[in-house]
Amino acid sequence: MTTFDFAAGHQPLTPPDPDLDRRRARLQALGLGDERPIADLDHLARNLARTAANLIGIANAPFAMVNVITGHQFFAGLYEPAPTTTGIGPQTARPASIVGRIMSRDHGYCPHVINRRTALVLDDVCAFARFKSNPVADELGIRTYLGAPLIDEQSGTVLGTVCVVDTQPRPWGRPGLALIKDFRDQAMARIRQADHHTW
Repeated sequence: MTTFDFAAGHQPLTPPDPDLDRRRARLQALGLGDERPIADLDHLARNLARTAANLIGIANAPFAMVNVITGHQFFAGLYEPAPTTTGIGPQTARPASIVGRIMSRDHGYCPHVINRRTALVLDDVCAFARFKSNPVADELGIRTYLGAPLIDEQSGTVLGTVCVVDTQPRPWGRPGLALIKDFRDQAMARIRQADHHTW
């Protein structure tokens, strides 16, 4: 399904996904197609969140995910910060989990990264007309995004993404781009080296 921005002349907000069938088949072959959390990828997401926080000098680690995309998005690796009373949106409390493991393909920016096949750095999503209107911004208060595609070298298929999101704009810049590319490489190394029958 593609969401359209009628105010902007019917331009698609979520790009088409012509590689969906190939991706599903490759994810199944790699042991990533049955939508279950993978402890090793949770650990990588936690390290990514903490490294991202250190990079920009903030006390609380942001959200981080290793995201595989089939008909929807599934976070095989996930790190969520502890609940706070100053989290999502102004003067609201964030529940214990706002993300969960499954998200619609129309939510967020990872589908754009898959379509582009390159990393995407949005210091402030609201600074970009194409990205500021999105359910994760409107409903969850997400204001920053840092993501890179997980490209399977053997098949050339983009399996998903590794990404960071947070509820405040963040000055990622070039260091953020280098960071997300490093963790993209780490994620792909783990995927290649794993015994896919015993994830």
